[in-house]
Amino acid sequence: MELGAMQERLRSSRGRARPAGSRRLDDSLPAPERIALGADHGGFALKERLKEFLLESGYEVDDVGTTGPAAVDYPPLARAVAQRVGSGACSRGIFVDATGLGSCMAANRVRGVRCATCHDERTAKSSRSHNDANMLALGAAILHPGYARRIVRLWLATAFEGGRHARRVEQIMAPDVERGTSHA
Repeated sequence: MELGAMQERLRSSRGRARPAGSRRLDDSLPAPERIALGADHGGFALKERLKEFLLESGYEVDDVGTTGPAAVDYPPLARAVAQRVGSGACSRGIFVDATGLGSCMAANRVRGVRCATCHDERTAKSSRSHNDANMLALGAAILHPGYARRIVRLWLATAFEGGRHARRVEQIMAPDVERGTSHA
């Protein structure tokens, strides 16, 4: 491609952020990032909106359910998303329930997963840049769908800073101490 055409292409793409790992049809970049996505009944409607947003943004989506608004338990579904992340089948995961709290607890029991509940842009950015979170838990009863989309966009676009944070992530991921050991 000649220089003028490359400069024009760069100018025309400015202002339109593309998530890491995504590609346009004319690019020869790596395949799109695969995101595991799930929700319980309280998060189903928001999950569907986020699924549409992710697909439009060029991500591949592995939707683990639920498939409707009927009441379901969140722990098995949150673990299903976490297992896809922990196994490497998906690079990141997103789970939506009413508050994002219980699903985060369930997800963090899966080896290799660092799930963060984020209710604002600051916690979303920090969870990625400082903690290298690979799973995001959202609360549908707390977040407006448009704001949830902004949080997801920022969370996906934020890179891990490494450096001193890498040592801390290693400490987070260290195996549990034996049960019954005092930390006092």
